Amino acid sequence: MYVTPEQIQAANKANVEALLAVANAQFAAFEKLATINADAVKSAFEDSIANTRALLGAKDVQEFVSLQNTFAQPAVEKALSYSRSLYQVATEANAEFSKVAERRVAEWNENFVGLLDKVSKNAPAGSDVAVAAVKSMLAAGNSAYDNLTKIAKQATEIAEANVTAATETVKGLAKAKKAA
Repeated sequence: MYVTPEQIQAANKANVEALLAVANAQFAAFEKLATINADAVKSAFEDSIANTRALLGAKDVQEFVSLQNTFAQPAVEKALSYSRSLYQVATEANAEFSKVAERRVAEWNENFVGLLDKVSKNAPAGSDVAVAAVKSMLAAGNSAYDNLTKIAKQATEIAEANVTAATETVKGLAKAKKAA
């Protein structure tokens, strides 16, 4: 059994496609992160100018302290929004990388099973047991991979729920402090 130039070309093309998919996902994530960071810096700069002007207009110390306290709530909310945005970009990028990896694993498994089938047809008598054992190991490996993928997805869902709960808690504390 020989590897043909067409098979090598197809394998190389699949590898390049996978690499390009990962590169595109990384570039999209970097672009989103750059936009988020630029918006955050611009917003922080504009807020600091507005806050400084408001503080300079304070007529007494009590008004000055009161103004400083009012600046805290929007800053906390913007920090939470910034964190959520970063987390969302990271989650989206991770999902895209997982899709690429899952496709490559599926293609590899398909190719490997095809190779095993070809080998088993040309193998000497009695090698069916060895081929069946390899297929069984491959099936067990795939099952383990599927279980790990499910666990990773569950962990991601739990982390997202925790981030949402923490965000809501901080918002609730900020509102309670503001009301007091």
